Amino acid sequence: MKKQKIIAVLGLPGSGKSVVINYLIKKYNWPKIYFGEVTFDEMRRLNLEINEKNERRVRESLRKEFGELVYAKRVAEKIAKLNHEEVILLESLYSWHEYLFLKKKFGEKFKTIAVYASPEKRYSRLENRKTRPLNLKEAQSRDYSQIENLQQAGPIAMADYLLVNESTKKELYLKINKINLQ
Repeated sequence: MKKQKIIAVLGLPGSGKSVVINYLIKKYNWPKIYFGEVTFDEMRRLNLEINEKNERRVRESLRKEFGELVYAKRVAEKIAKLNHEEVILLESLYSWHEYLFLKKKFGEKFKTIAVYASPEKRYSRLENRKTRPLNLKEAQSRDYSQIENLQQAGPIAMADYLLVNESTKKELYLKINKINLQ
């Protein structure tokens, strides 16, 4: 078996993380672990409506109750269960602490792709998306919260690869294809 790779796709809300992940899944049939599922699992357990306010409250309370690394540790457990997979995609790694934990745990097996889009482009996408749309005020508030509370900019700044997503999906796919991920 080849050496396993764990590839985290990073970016602020609306940058295009899901587009990149879905493209890689379709192209390579790689499995995905979604960090946000930890939040949704907890929201379902608490019988909370899935919305931005509840998502933020649950994200922050999980970290407060179980520590800054709760998401990374739960994701690492899921990665261990997929040890037969050659490549595993991680969607929505948020914090600097999570990044450092996974980098230390997996070393050179752990790679990151940052997806960047301007705030104007991201806010437009977020407002128009079908699932969990955010208005301008909600989108800005989420950005500030994720940057200030989770130090989300750190993993993006330290990414192994950068994809600027300001144009079409086709253009983004061409950029993805230029990265040697295998």
